[in-house]
Amino acid sequence: MAKQNKKAMVPKLRFPEFRENGDWSVDPLAEMANFVNEKVPLSGVSTSEYVSTENLLPDCGGVVAASKLPAVGAVTQYRDGDVLISNIRPYLRKVWQADRNGGASNDVIVVRAKAALSSSFLASVLKSDAFIGYVMAGAKGVKMPRGDVDSMRQYPLAHPCEREQKKIAECLTSLDEVIAAQGRKVETLKTYKRSLMQQLFPRGGETLPRLRFPEFRGGPEWKEVKAGTLFASRSERGNDSLPLYSVTMTDGLVKRTSLDRRIDDLAEATGNKKAHRYDIAYNMMRMWQGACGVAGEQCMVSPAYVVLAPQSGVHSPFYGYLFKLPQMLRLFTSHSRGLTEDRLRLYYQDFSGISLPQPEVREQEQIANCLLALDARIAKESVKMVALRDHKKGLMQQLFPVLEEA
Repeated sequence: MAKQNKKAMVPKLRFPEFRENGDWSVDPLAEMANFVNEKVPLSGVSTSEYVSTENLLPDCGGVVAASKLPAVGAVTQYRDGDVLISNIRPYLRKVWQADRNGGASNDVIVVRAKAALSSSFLASVLKSDAFIGYVMAGAKGVKMPRGDVDSMRQYPLAHPCEREQKKIAECLTSLDEVIAAQGRKVETLKTYKRSLMQQLFPRGGETLPRLRFPEFRGGPEWKEVKAGTLFASRSERGNDSLPLYSVTMTDGLVKRTSLDRRIDDLAEATGNKKAHRYDIAYNMMRMWQGACGVAGEQCMVSPAYVVLAPQSGVHSPFYGYLFKLPQMLRLFTSHSRGLTEDRLRLYYQDFSGISLPQPEVREQEQIANCLLALDARIAKESVKMVALRDHKKGLMQQLFPVLEEA
């Protein structure tokens, strides 16, 4: 955008003390900020200071310490206050405002505000949907799109006076802190759940868990039985009256219509398998990664899935949690057939020979109910976090003017 074509704009929502300040100015990003190219040797950068596309977190979630440093080479020097943007798959929104000095890989763009621009205001702009959408519109590549740096330099940056910039940045930073605190709360609950599951189920080779509910502490040891005794293979055909479900890694069985990815459905419902409520369906090509779920209602699933029908003395939600444990995933891997990971398949015949623990059904129910209640708490807190993010998104749409074509 050339200087003579600058447009002046006003946001829909403005702090009272700035309502009479007039319009915002619009300049190319490169005129208001520097794209840093300073290089420093790796020898001067620690793992806590090194930033790459791998340790930048999505959705502007910050950064974690790098697991290792590259073997050789130099990195782009960044300073406290700079904004770092992953230039691989920009839609992941890996954008972070640095709170330290360090070095960044070549796939990370470092942007530094010039004197007339607040660094926190710049960070808010570069985290916005408007900027990410602009970058994606000019990105190159399909599977691993990369942003065009020359195009980023020309991004039309709307900005008010420095005092108003700082006021907006303070508002959004405060909201970011609330969102971050909510995110930590969700992660703490998830960590607690993982730890609790390790306590509620026996270790490999053991017959009792380390943590047991009081009413079962004097009870018998857990039995070890073959999976084929606990679950039969169900091969009933689907019908048009049933909803179609898919297995996901994180959420178990979910309605296929809720997924945002494209899936080619079978033309005939009878080509799918029928699952009854409390059946467990698993993707035999991904069971070693935990791709399974308990059916919450009667439904259909892909014919490529294995449907497990629980037998007497089996509470399926208990086994739904058991099947997610790391030691179980290793066991599923060892019983899967295939030469490489992407070809591993766990057929029912091989699954049925795996030894599984079987406590009394009442204890199964107690453990499952405890974990289900914890999942409900995690879901509730996650909804709050999404609501906060949506609130911020809506607020930013009000606090920044809409950039339209001249």
